[in-house]
Amino acid sequence: MSDEIVIVEVFNNEVDARMAQDKLLKAGVSAYVFKDDGGGMEPHLQQTLGVRLVARRAHAEVARQVLGTLLNHN
Repeated sequence: MSDEIVIVEVFNNEVDARMAQDKLLKAGVSAYVFKDDGGGMEPHLQQTLGVRLVARRAHAEVARQVLGTLLNHN
């Protein structure tokens, strides 16, 4: 299993990213939210830089399929 971490999806805010993370966790896929918003002091940076939902490369395709259903992606 690959330990490499890849970006599965980028969101405009932490709330959407956390909801997607929860959906993945319920599907058995470990995922993590990464954001750079100055420790919460600069929340507008979430929209500028995005909030990344990441997973191990080995789980990325399954994660994208699960999120595709949630986000209406193909």
